[in-house]
Amino acid sequence: MTTKLETLQLALKNALGEGAEVNQALGEVTVVVKAAGYIQAMQTLRDDPTLRFEEMIDLCGVDYSQYGEGTWDGARFAVVVHLLSLEHNWRVRVRVFCPDDDMPLVESITPIWRAANWFEREAFDLFGILFDGHGDLRRILTDYGFIGHPFRKDFPITGYVEMRYDPEQKRVIYQPVTIEPRENIPRVIREETYGTK
Repeated sequence: MTTKLETLQLALKNALGEGAEVNQALGEVTVVVKAAGYIQAMQTLRDDPTLRFEEMIDLCGVDYSQYGEGTWDGARFAVVVHLLSLEHNWRVRVRVFCPDDDMPLVESITPIWRAANWFEREAFDLFGILFDGHGDLRRILTDYGFIGHPFRKDFPITGYVEMRYDPEQKRVIYQPVTIEPRENIPRVIREETYGTK
């Protein structure tokens, strides 16, 4: 007797063919597709009657640059999409790696699931992943003048610039980050005269 996950795996392999790698781990099924076949695979996942993943639940970017404590040798950026089939009551995770680390780019799935709009904008804003064919790819969480992409592993924790209101100029100004170094020692292990000498 086959389990529901085995049935899903078989249906995915039949529908997607050799263009996708289907894995099962920890009670979840993951499909890894190549960037060149990403849109076709997503269209198949939605329209194939044996699959019918009609709902896109989530889409996010991932930076693998320090994955496995630096042992990762694959592409740096990936887009991960979670899909739900209401008809068959099953879920799948789809991962596509961006072929170019310097300019991470995959096709937009907004023509297939309109709900991907803001998710793709978030992945662009935070990771710098570009979505070809997206109608309005602009920042969604950071300020329009923000420099860089804060979820990249090489982005400095302090950022590059800070924004503050200047009462003399009566406007918001941007300036390089200035953080005074300080010693962070928990109070429970600090001596009573700490900082007074």
